[in-house]
Amino acid sequence: MIAFVSGPVAALAPDSAVVEVGGIGIAVQCSPNTLSGLRMGQQTKLATSLVVREDSLTLYGFADDDERGTFELLQTASGVGPRLAQAMLATHSPDALRRAIATGDEKTLTAVPGIGKRGAQKLLLELKDRLGEPLGTGTGTGIGAPVSTGWRDQLHAALIGLGYATREADEAVSAVAPQAEAAEGTPQVGQLLKAALQTLNRAR
Repeated sequence: MIAFVSGPVAALAPDSAVVEVGGIGIAVQCSPNTLSGLRMGQQTKLATSLVVREDSLTLYGFADDDERGTFELLQTASGVGPRLAQAMLATHSPDALRRAIATGDEKTLTAVPGIGKRGAQKLLLELKDRLGEPLGTGTGTGIGAPVSTGWRDQLHAALIGLGYATREADEAVSAVAPQAEAAEGTPQVGQLLKAALQTLNRAR
């Protein structure tokens, strides 16, 4: 098993990154939250999980070991594959998912694309004794660390790092500004990056 990859970021895409390891480019599937912390040419270390299929080997990358562990535990539930597990972590932090499972919160789970009411009920039953208790004391359900008033600069830098032009990044930041300002508490850069990428894809 490949537990982690470490090296300079050689390429970035909306759903993946390439990390140069010993002269070899390793493609890693990542959530918007993880990608938002990467910059072209800068050193990074990503916890990874290798998913083996008959016709493919896919490496998924995470900001830390907690995200990776949660990703793997989520897949122990029937009907949850790597893509849905990654979607769950793109929408909620590991602690938010643990809190939702522990408290029977269907609403939090149905906020994930691909999970309906019946699917959420099934997940609550199957994962109740697997994810464990929340580690933190906060009550937020956003992904990653909260972003303060500098969310615009961080989001703009993340989009530039993904290869978008300055004008495109400016327009995307403006497009998601109402969502950021309407959010309860501080905006989450991972969620905003995901929304910004959707806006840019529609524009192309």
